[in-house]
Amino acid sequence: MTLRAALAIIGLLVAGAQAAPAQTVLRLVPQADLKVLDPVWTTATETSSHGYMIYDVLFALDSSLRPRPQMVETWSKSDDGMVWRFTLRPGLVFHDGAPVEAKDAVASLKRWAVRIVSGMTLMQHVQEVVATGTLDFEIRLKSSFAPVLEQLSNPAVPLFVMREEEAKTDPFKQIDKHIGSGPFTFDKADWVPGSKVVYRKFAGYKPRSEPADGLAGGKVAKVDRVEWIWIPDPTTAAQALIAGEVDALATPSQDMVGVLRPARNVVVRTLDKLGAHAIVRVNHLIPPFNDPRVREAMLWTIDQRDYLAAMVGNREVERACWAIFVCGTPYESSAGLGEWTTGPDLAKARSLLQQAGYKGERIVVMDPTDLPLVHAATLMTVQNLRAIGMNVEVQSVDWSTLSSRRPIKEHPDEKRGGWHVFHTTGPGIAQNNPLGNSVVPTPCDGKNYSGWPCDDALEKTRLEFITADTPAKQKDVIDRVQTHFYRVLPYIILGQFMAPVAYRNELQGVLEAPRLVLWNIEKRR
Repeated sequence: MTLRAALAIIGLLVAGAQAAPAQTVLRLVPQADLKVLDPVWTTATETSSHGYMIYDVLFALDSSLRPRPQMVETWSKSDDGMVWRFTLRPGLVFHDGAPVEAKDAVASLKRWAVRIVSGMTLMQHVQEVVATGTLDFEIRLKSSFAPVLEQLSNPAVPLFVMREEEAKTDPFKQIDKHIGSGPFTFDKADWVPGSKVVYRKFAGYKPRSEPADGLAGGKVAKVDRVEWIWIPDPTTAAQALIAGEVDALATPSQDMVGVLRPARNVVVRTLDKLGAHAIVRVNHLIPPFNDPRVREAMLWTIDQRDYLAAMVGNREVERACWAIFVCGTPYESSAGLGEWTTGPDLAKARSLLQQAGYKGERIVVMDPTDLPLVHAATLMTVQNLRAIGMNVEVQSVDWSTLSSRRPIKEHPDEKRGGWHVFHTTGPGIAQNNPLGNSVVPTPCDGKNYSGWPCDDALEKTRLEFITADTPAKQKDVIDRVQTHFYRVLPYIILGQFMAPVAYRNELQGVLEAPRLVLWNIEKRR
């Protein structure tokens, strides 16, 4: 899309908004085009960001990463810790006017727990989740599990509370109605995939009385309307921000940060101080990456410094990091690290491929060209795999298409859309412990994150973290998990980085949080 075309589209949107008097409109260029609306069906960031707009959560993390109640008014647990009791705040309503009740929370929790790692881990210890009154429900455990609130407040793939009607939808099918109780409403009729998404302030929303803090506290909508304007070209998006045609970029291209910083009336700011891991994920179910020697061959091609330079290009916000639970956290570990951390060895990688019997079979790598950072990482991997003799077929897609293809388990020769390799990023706030990290679980039931690594012993060790009740015991579990991890290689870490957001200085109240959230923001002229 050219700048002229993008600004023409935006101009029409502006004209339309001005027809409604006294409306304050905030225009955001999101990370990617929104194509999937169900935040349980996919873990895509843009879908969970959509969820934060229209749904609310039971608990959320504050800026100190502590779980805080959101829709919950009060909670308690029995003396033996086996029964957790919750009461919802009175007066909460869905966008259709129906009251929010415990039955909605219970159904939402159950659906979320089928697909999302935090919920799956919790439910292994749950006997039942039941509504005990209009606003009251209980989680009754069958075995001890202390971090209940931590699981319920997952920030990356949140437990959004839907109406019971939608929450009873098969978790492996997408919901067809999108009615939440959050600070903004969504009308599917206004949604134009590939162009815009429209949200409106929900007059019936009842925010908490506490100030907004991280993802917690009072979610006060201070603009009347929010428009996500999809501009896939990073240069065009940056120019639109500088020109004041949009108000914020959720993920400005690193190439454009140097242009945006000195621009008049533009703020470039890092909201997420912990950063994120870039990772490469392979399909463990099909050849050749079902052979651990082929996964190890890939490992020996990785130089994190090269990846970070290609993806980010700013050493101030880059960090070579092989710790699977994120560097700079209490669970950072050096256990299990090998010589490959010092740099690639292509000869060793070729030898491993030969041992595995690889004979030049096609390798399908999905390349999301609309996400510059992930695209750069993909091109690095393609170059590395070709350097060791792999027959790589690059399939250019947009991120939303990649997200819709990730659930396909079959070989590309067997099913259209099948894949061998894709790249993604994981927020440090969610990746920094064995129970919240969504990509580390290795159960053999095929219900884990796309790629489906299977190793029961590693999974059993990971779950020992639940009963590790001292720092020493926790460190022991972390070290054993990481040591085993680097024998199995569920995925490969490409480095750690902090990504800024960019916005016009007319926006006030932008919160420090793991992602750009649009409550609490005022737009002043």
